[in-house]
Amino acid sequence: MVSNDQKAGTGAILAIVAAIGSYVLSFSGRPGFGLLAALIALPLGVFGLVRAASPRVSGGIMSIVAIALAIFAIGVAVLGLIGAIIL
Repeated sequence: MVSNDQKAGTGAILAIVAAIGSYVLSFSGRPGFGLLAALIALPLGVFGLVRAASPRVSGGIMSIVAIALAIFAIGVAVLGLIGAIIL
């Protein structure tokens, strides 16, 4: 019996959680941890995208969104760190 059920990609889920977490951390006054979370989200998003190439794993769009969020979150965290250093 062949099953065509797709499983949600763990890498994509972890990437989106880390990317959203990086914003929460950056805007709550911890831009260093926000940068770390964004730097974790980026390779997880790439990993999720590579895994989503398999027809048995879903999460390609979620991985692309996580990569875009992570790249933007890196900029937000770096600006937060610069602001923390200046002030």
